[in-house]
Amino acid sequence: VQLQASGGGLVQAGGSLRLSCVASGTIERINYMGWYRQAPGMQRELVAVISDGANYADSVKGRFTISADTAKKMVYLQMNRLKPEDTSVYYCNVNAATWVPRTVKDYWGQGTQVTVSS
Repeated sequence: VQLQASGGGLVQAGGSLRLSCVASGTIERINYMGWYRQAPGMQRELVAVISDGANYADSVKGRFTISADTAKKMVYLQMNRLKPEDTSVYYCNVNAATWVPRTVKDYWGQGTQVTVSS
């Protein structure tokens, strides 16, 4: 399974960005999809995850919205009212069951940089 993320960039504080991620490979079933972020010197942290419903980190609630189209194997993150502290590398994450090999595991995208200037 491969994940390809896109949509990062440089934006001023208060602005918006939309991240997209598409999964490819021998996927039988997607269990959940999500976004994480990791700033320099910091641990990777959960931003949002979606399966039957959506859950968000407290720091992004009310500003970010996660959505997914499992038929297209895509997950999105709409980020509004961005703050400088949102600056980070954002990673998409998918937990999926695959046909070949026959397994269930987490997969990660390559990361996309989001920089918010003050």
